[in-house]
Amino acid sequence: MDRSEMWGRVLARSTPWDMLIIGGGATGAGIAVDAASRGYEVLLLEQSDFGKGTSSRSTKLVHGGVRYLEQGNIPLVMEALRERGILRQNAPHLVGNLAFVVPRYDWWEAPFYGIGLKVYDLLAGKYGFGPSQLLSPQETLARLPTIKQEGLRGGVIYYDGQFDDSRLLIHLLATAAEQGATLLNYAQVTQLTKDSAGFVNGVQAQELESGCTFQASAKVVINATGAFSDAVRKLADPAAQAMIAPSQGIHLVFDRSFLPGSSAIMVPHTSDGRVMFAIPWHGHTVVGTTDTPILQPELEPTPLPEEVDFILETAGRYLHKVPTRQDVLSVFVGIRPLVGNGGNTAAISRDHTIRVEASHLLSIAGGKWTTYRRMAEDCVNQAAELAALPQRPAITQELPIHGFHADAAQFQELSVYGSDAPAIRDLMRSHPPLSQRLHPALPYYAAQVVWAVKKEMARTVEDVLARRTRALFLDARAAVEIAPQVAALMARELQYDEAWQARQLAHFRAVARGYLLP
Repeated sequence: MDRSEMWGRVLARSTPWDMLIIGGGATGAGIAVDAASRGYEVLLLEQSDFGKGTSSRSTKLVHGGVRYLEQGNIPLVMEALRERGILRQNAPHLVGNLAFVVPRYDWWEAPFYGIGLKVYDLLAGKYGFGPSQLLSPQETLARLPTIKQEGLRGGVIYYDGQFDDSRLLIHLLATAAEQGATLLNYAQVTQLTKDSAGFVNGVQAQELESGCTFQASAKVVINATGAFSDAVRKLADPAAQAMIAPSQGIHLVFDRSFLPGSSAIMVPHTSDGRVMFAIPWHGHTVVGTTDTPILQPELEPTPLPEEVDFILETAGRYLHKVPTRQDVLSVFVGIRPLVGNGGNTAAISRDHTIRVEASHLLSIAGGKWTTYRRMAEDCVNQAAELAALPQRPAITQELPIHGFHADAAQFQELSVYGSDAPAIRDLMRSHPPLSQRLHPALPYYAAQVVWAVKKEMARTVEDVLARRTRALFLDARAAVEIAPQVAALMARELQYDEAWQARQLAHFRAVARGYLLP
């Protein structure tokens, strides 16, 4: 993906696009892939960087939703399990199998969780990741050697999927580009334009790097901005009633010693009614999440002290090594774009909603990462009908995602790049300085910075350290330490001066403070 080329396409366009998508997160990227692969002409605009919001801040799981099964939402569980299987099939370099252990400390938990997870297996059908089974105390400790042993009666093991959310997003965008879509980050929509009948027929936007304003027309405009959906809806109708009930969830990141094995922990009941996970991820341990209703979404949400205390306290009940605030390497916060009326957000359905406004603006919200493909298919079907476009069937169920590689694990730390990994290795071989590790605590190389700029439309130090790599999410202090080196590498590629580097470092350090506990 070349951003200059993409910007050039936007400037050169004189006729309406078939579909114009506002929002470059999981939903928008999925829609772009689906629509472009059907042959529609697609433009996607993102106000910040791709995945800046919720789509890079998930629990890193591709799952059916054990909690939704307990709530009785069988259709959502079945759909998510099916989509989980399709995603592993189409992106094996990014989606893997992860064993989850539910520790048992009460006698009744064996039949309760054992039967429930057998139902989970049954619903997965041919898309199953592995059979669940009961574990003895010894087998549970073998998988979770750091778990508290007092009162342990055993465990239940089941299997679900794990992924790197922002890496999947970038590969989805690359897939959309390969299918002919035009994608532009740092392009903020400021107004919606309307025809003589009052129907939305395009946007006015600003390309933030140059400050240039531009207009783009389309046969249908799709609002896929997640937690910010209501702000876009109000551009079409200032009196529009809110449809989003935002909720935030936080995750704490620790070093690997807190969960040294290859299995994850699932705590099925916490005091706030959610499920808590402790999972191994990129050589670290991620623990979360919370579900806290908030009034307004922000691009850089921050954790509440009580959320941090809740996760530390809950994790301390299950980990032999009790985590403290001093052990936290990074904290990240995501906002869920739930469709509902607020209140108990943990009880609001994770089904997606598609709404066609009176202005013919099409808004899609809700859902979750696992079901992004199905959400996109539903949305494109409705958008094509609304715009009277030729009806064409979706092909994404069997469309490989960019980087598809059946044995990407052979590339070790570069496995998330899939089939792109050899090209990054070639870059390291041809330019030996690029083969240097950026920091001993992080699994990243200088070549990945150059690749992010050249091939993945990274424009800022934050883009590289937060989303093209996951340095900021894994260890915020280490990310701050390598920021000057990253800025210098990017400036060389983008032909920017030292003043640009200084501005970038100041911005990144300000952002990174939100990932550190005071």
